Amino acid sequence: MTWLQAIILGIVQGLTEFLPISSSGHLRIVSGIFFGDDAGASFTAVTQLGTEAAVLIYFARDIFRIIVAWFRGLFDAAQRDLDYRMGWYVIIATIPIGVLGFLFKDQIRTGARNLWLIATMLIVFAVVIAAAERFSRKERPIEQLTTRDGLAMGFAQCLALIPGVSRSGATSSAGLFAGLTRAAAVRFSFLLAIPAVTASGLFSLPDAFTPSGEGLSASGPQLLVATIVAFILGYASIAWLLKFVVDHSLYWFVGYRIVLGVTVMGLLATGVVSAT
Repeated sequence: MTWLQAIILGIVQGLTEFLPISSSGHLRIVSGIFFGDDAGASFTAVTQLGTEAAVLIYFARDIFRIIVAWFRGLFDAAQRDLDYRMGWYVIIATIPIGVLGFLFKDQIRTGARNLWLIATMLIVFAVVIAAAERFSRKERPIEQLTTRDGLAMGFAQCLALIPGVSRSGATSSAGLFAGLTRAAAVRFSFLLAIPAVTASGLFSLPDAFTPSGEGLSASGPQLLVATIVAFILGYASIAWLLKFVVDHSLYWFVGYRIVLGVTVMGLLATGVVSAT
């Protein structure tokens, strides 16, 4: 991997991680179309550490409050408020993706990165997101979040193991289908991603530094720079998205996903780009 490629992929990661358009899908598409090869699942997972660092800083007060409330509530039932419950919701909702991510780690790094599959998922989940916007009530604030909501969003997060689905798109859609407001669904989606993405990035570090097989290989310094770039742009995109969803629907991203998916399919069908 060249320095230019590493920086470009860091930019792509930072701009797309929190939008419901699939950052892993975009990294695979960009590296395949413009660089003629795959940057790999490990590169994606490691650079996501940069965007998750942005989440940790942006939501630092919320995270600290939830952690304190969770520990306090463990020993004092009278202290079990919303923040205490939120801590449990994140923990419980993270279990499904932890189990499935470990069981299917080899498939995630190989077959799941086929561009035909990614293009298909972009289109299919564009329909899912549109349906969530169209048919959800969007009445319940985050204060009314329940264990059932957390589990639903947790299982939806598992779908993001397939590039092209989008973690934020899947979890936010599940939240909308559960009747949460758009702002509540997106906010919990951010918090829910922290343990799963952080664990995935740390788990992938050895593979990223000593990659095996074909594909683009980044050096340690390149990975570091790409991750820093992803952090800076990721922080900016969090602030933008949280403000955007207050007054705008997710329909804005539906059309983009469909156009991108159809474009990739066209490039694949004409042999311009290889699916693997």
